[in-house]
Amino acid sequence: MATLSAILETTDFEKVAGGLLFTEGPLWHPEGFFYFVDIRGNVLCRVTPGLPHEVVRTTEGGNGTTFDLQGRLINCEGAGRRVTRTELDGTVVTLVDHFEGKRLNRPNDVICRSDGTLFFTDPGLRVPLAERELDNACIYRINPDDTVAEVGPFEYPNGLALSPDERTLYVANTRWTQYIHAVELNEAGEMSNRRIFADMSAEGTNGVPDGMKVDVEGRVFCTGTDGTWVFSPDGALIGIIETPELCANIAFGGPDMQTLLFTASTSVYTLRVKTPGLPHPWYG
Repeated sequence: MATLSAILETTDFEKVAGGLLFTEGPLWHPEGFFYFVDIRGNVLCRVTPGLPHEVVRTTEGGNGTTFDLQGRLINCEGAGRRVTRTELDGTVVTLVDHFEGKRLNRPNDVICRSDGTLFFTDPGLRVPLAERELDNACIYRINPDDTVAEVGPFEYPNGLALSPDERTLYVANTRWTQYIHAVELNEAGEMSNRRIFADMSAEGTNGVPDGMKVDVEGRVFCTGTDGTWVFSPDGALIGIIETPELCANIAFGGPDMQTLLFTASTSVYTLRVKTPGLPHPWYG
């Protein structure tokens, strides 16, 4: 089994942005920059390595991000209880904010499959009981025809990632028992089975299972206690990448997809790795 030294090109972090409130939602754009959000600052930002970060627009608690197959930015805006899409002309529209006539809880993370299906998590714990309209915390999918369907209820679904063959959807469970679910999907994006992929329970309060990404070898990178945990495709723990600050999410990027970006509390860091991350299907 690989070790962290076989995965990391260096252990020297580069700080590429700082002075923020709580960073999240990292995403590489092939034009040469990363998007990220400052949840508590309610802004979407972008940073080009070597240059100061800049604010793109305000959000309503913007969190997880992805692109659709047209390169339009998709953003979970938890405080707004919606998933938004930024059109190519910069217009922001609500993609979904209700399911079966009931308001979403607090959309958290979102990913795109190669057929254009979007999957997003909707945990409910942080919504006061009197304001909840949906009983369960769930994962939903937005089909290519814009219809919305439930994938299934989960305890506290947070970060999402797909395996290289897109048959497995990884789900980080953040509260209570801390673990990663492996959800088997059929071609329609429906759940056919699920199992515990990895136990992430640990003593300490400096991080929980949250943002996830997968590299081309099928290894799963998930933020957690003490840093970013790296698992082999069979769920065995390879090691933990300790970050300078508590880390909530990660993204692969750079022209070779071998720059790993960490949204870590008040800052954003990068670290070079030896194996590329899975590219977004929009990248081609």
